[in-house]
Amino acid sequence: MARPFINNRANKQRDQILAVDLGGRTTKAIHLQRRGNAFALSRFAVIDAPIFDKTISLEMLAEHLRAVGQALGAKTRSLALTTNVNDALVRHVEVPRLPVDELRLVLKHNSRNYLQQDLSNYIFDCHFLPPDAPASPADGGKSPGVGAKSKVLVAGGKKQLVDDYVAAAKNAGLVAEVIAPGLIGPVNAFEMAFPDIFANEVVALVDIGFKSSSICIIQQGELVLSRVVNIGGDRLTTAVAESISVSYAEAEGIKVGMASEVSAVLESVLSPLGRELRASVDFYEHQQDRPVAQIFMTGGSTRSELIVQTLQQELMVETKTWNPTVFLQMDLPPQQAAEIEHVSAQMAVAIGTAVAAL
Repeated sequence: MARPFINNRANKQRDQILAVDLGGRTTKAIHLQRRGNAFALSRFAVIDAPIFDKTISLEMLAEHLRAVGQALGAKTRSLALTTNVNDALVRHVEVPRLPVDELRLVLKHNSRNYLQQDLSNYIFDCHFLPPDAPASPADGGKSPGVGAKSKVLVAGGKKQLVDDYVAAAKNAGLVAEVIAPGLIGPVNAFEMAFPDIFANEVVALVDIGFKSSSICIIQQGELVLSRVVNIGGDRLTTAVAESISVSYAEAEGIKVGMASEVSAVLESVLSPLGRELRASVDFYEHQQDRPVAQIFMTGGSTRSELIVQTLQQELMVETKTWNPTVFLQMDLPPQQAAEIEHVSAQMAVAIGTAVAAL
């Protein structure tokens, strides 16, 4: 999938990483270790974000990352961070056949031509889509033909945001080895969890976040469409809280544990979300003339069976949840081993980011 904005791999293969998904309301973090061809989950943490309604300062982010590192109790300083789905650009484009380092500069200086926006303050990275491959250093990066183009998946993020992440990690005593788009995390995790479905079918992955939800359509191993919808779990919880006059925390518990009692309220919010997600499926099916076979969902809100069933009615495709931890070896402390199943639906972004970093 799309390569991260920063990947300081150098010449050394990492064998462990801390991956941190900085969510709008909660931060999800894991300590993942590589063991041969397998991966082991050593510790996880779900921590309240410092603030929910405004931009976090560099100092506050550093303190938050320090707290995350302490909660994970890991000895490694290597860190992989994700950007919010609204803070990263992920797009398919056709570009000249060039080595990746050169292509990143081309996108930076010609973003209006290739991305229809002035993004000169962005950092880019690219993933070449089959059957094309980047020109190799051995042939000097020369194009195989005049005017030859390659299809690539481009990821971009604001340079200031990336710089702040790097500085905050350093101030927290960590090293930001990887910074990647959060949108790609569930795709990477799904590939590891269900390799046969990933490689052979057309499926959609939906992740319901705090403020926004994302949909990624996978066609036989390639991400072919992605979109962010600005409706998330926060809107669902707020609607419940307002309708029955309870606190936000109480509404969150009701949304997941007793959703049937507020089904009409939830359906009023889920209906527009479902229509937006269905529009993306319709667009893909019209363009490619092939159906999306299944939709797989993650995110804390998907712990409610009612929410998943309601969205399935809107999407008109078989819709189910999936567990992004199924391919991992569990090396957790006893208490966390008992808790992981409860929080696994929230971990797809962190797990996918960690796997890509290793």
